Amino acid sequence: MIERARSVAAGFADVGLTQAEELLRRVSPEGRAQARREREARARRQRRLLVRVVLAAAASLLVWALLAIAVAPAVALAVAAALMLLLTALVLIRAAPRAPGREALAGAALPDLAAEAAVWLAAQRRGLPPPALRLSEAMAHRLETLAPRLAQLDPRSPAAAQVRALIAVELPDLVDGWRAVPISLRGSARDGAPAPDLLLENGLRLLDGELARVDSQLGRGALDGIAVQGRYLELKYDADGELR
Repeated sequence: MIERARSVAAGFADVGLTQAEELLRRVSPEGRAQARREREARARRQRRLLVRVVLAAAASLLVWALLAIAVAPAVALAVAAALMLLLTALVLIRAAPRAPGREALAGAALPDLAAEAAVWLAAQRRGLPPPALRLSEAMAHRLETLAPRLAQLDPRSPAAAQVRALIAVELPDLVDGWRAVPISLRGSARDGAPAPDLLLENGLRLLDGELARVDSQLGRGALDGIAVQGRYLELKYDADGELR
């Protein structure tokens, strides 16, 4: 009973600390930058939703135009209106959730994946131990620099599949696995295994290192591309600008 009471008290203390940490984070420069990223992510989702609704309206108008040739205009209009309602309902049902859950990562297009991951990561910071919190902030900055490179990456390439698995699968799996451990057990080692807090920290460090490697690799690819283009131009044109 006493041990149970201590665990409950420790849980309440952790909750109080995490709320204070969250307040400090929100008013910090990093918190303001993250709020900006969240607003940008919401704006992207709204734009995607608007584009899909417009496409649904265009498809309904096309169906109405085609049916109006063969059937009565009232029937064509009724079918087109029903189709518009159906497509709009499907768009809204499949819209990205407002809360940045794992579904948002899994469904994000490759150019938006890094930004969505930064928003998701910010939503997971509550309760993280200080070392993991610092690593999550560093990963958010790295994801922000990685985003332009992902926009230029072929979504069908092996590199794209590797990045998607790293960001949309392995990172959420690590954080979700840590959150599944009761708060009172996260900071203590048991049965010779490291503490869950330490395992989370080490895992985030490994993932951050892998993101750094991917960023460097994609950057080298861009440098090689511009070098090849420059050499091509040197071979094609002479110093006077004449075609060889």
